[in-house]
Amino acid sequence: MCDTFYSPSHRNVYGNSILAKNSDREPNEAQQIVRFPAQSRFEKRVQATFIAVDCLEQVHEVILSKPFQMWGAEMGVNEHGVAIGNEAVFTKIKLARKNDGLTGMDLLRLALEQSKTAKLALEMILEYLGKYGQDACGGYQDKGMYYSNSFLIADTHSAYVLETAGPFWAYKQIQSFHAISNLLTIGTDFDQIHPDAKVFAYKKSWIKEDVPFDFQKAFSEPFMTFMGRGASRKQQCELHVPLSNTNKWSIQDAFRILRSHGIKDDFEPSRGDMGNICLHAQGILTPSQTTGSMVVELRDEANSSVWLTGSSAPCLSVFKPFYFGTNTLNTDMFPQASQRIDHSFWWQWEKIHRKALKDYKSIHAVIQSFQQEKENDWLKEDQLLSVSKDVKMREELSQKSIKDCLQLVEKLEQQKKNSTFNIRSLAYSLYWKWQNRVMKHERN
Repeated sequence: MCDTFYSPSHRNVYGNSILAKNSDREPNEAQQIVRFPAQSRFEKRVQATFIAVDCLEQVHEVILSKPFQMWGAEMGVNEHGVAIGNEAVFTKIKLARKNDGLTGMDLLRLALEQSKTAKLALEMILEYLGKYGQDACGGYQDKGMYYSNSFLIADTHSAYVLETAGPFWAYKQIQSFHAISNLLTIGTDFDQIHPDAKVFAYKKSWIKEDVPFDFQKAFSEPFMTFMGRGASRKQQCELHVPLSNTNKWSIQDAFRILRSHGIKDDFEPSRGDMGNICLHAQGILTPSQTTGSMVVELRDEANSSVWLTGSSAPCLSVFKPFYFGTNTLNTDMFPQASQRIDHSFWWQWEKIHRKALKDYKSIHAVIQSFQQEKENDWLKEDQLLSVSKDVKMREELSQKSIKDCLQLVEKLEQQKKNSTFNIRSLAYSLYWKWQNRVMKHERN
């Protein structure tokens, strides 16, 4: 499960739009941070996760956070300041499960690579959805994870929410703070809707014809939507936002929301549930884990900044700045994560995450202090660099942030464990022992 939110420029400290997302996936599904430069493809077709599709010859530079095995991405931004986060949504439309369509992640990447505005990205997703559909497994080890998708699409001047149910869709433009999660939210307030959506829903008797057409009521599947707890997390995101426009919002506020838990005091990962924005996996009822987080500051007249954790659990992670036109994410400098534990940043930090599951309070205290010091310093430097044309200085800031984090990994690996046992965490402990065994990273 995931959560994405948008704050328009007029609400924010520096007058720039902000889009943020937590990507919740299976615990052992490593996430890659990648940068693909603008390029001209030799062919006007590209191989997505399951199928090859038509595409433009010229594509834009993108920075993405993506599951290691997927072609598409959970979230990302392009060089023109278009950012997108997508969500799984559960609807009454049953997919054929033939993997002959595009994942929501594929749709997101295709739109970012080929669009200069949020509206064009929206239109690009609709074009691909109509042509290829979304019958594609979105899971990793869970091969039965098929779903429709919703998207929050933003640029420096506008933002849209697009929600789908199989081939059907509805969208609306948004002007204020808005959050989406794992549920349909567009009711009667859509700007546009698929031309056949109403007739299809009427034939199925999913909604009465004598009332205003409600996309959510017509197409939402209630059981999985309830179990996903998306409504609770969406509400939590919205409750963090100041009611008055005079109280300006910041990147730090976005970090804070992504790190939040429903339990305010004495939080332990074993006490979490699907209602947490910062999601901690526990087993059957909470099978997902936040495996990557992103906050993007979209600047109109300056360089946009992309803040990514590249690691699990934002409460135990550090947001680092990444920039377009730099070499920081080249694979020789930033090895990409794979299926098993390796030298990538994701897996190196994952060692600390797994250790913290047994010693959360002491490790969280160290990381929290590091977050407050380093992120504040990097944010100040980022604001100064935003108006600079010196690409080298931005690259050096990214590299320094990665180096500082890896030094913290070394320090925390040496820290003695201070865990306590309680009967409530027995099932939780057994679940994570199994996860560790699967990734060949058993830590006793």
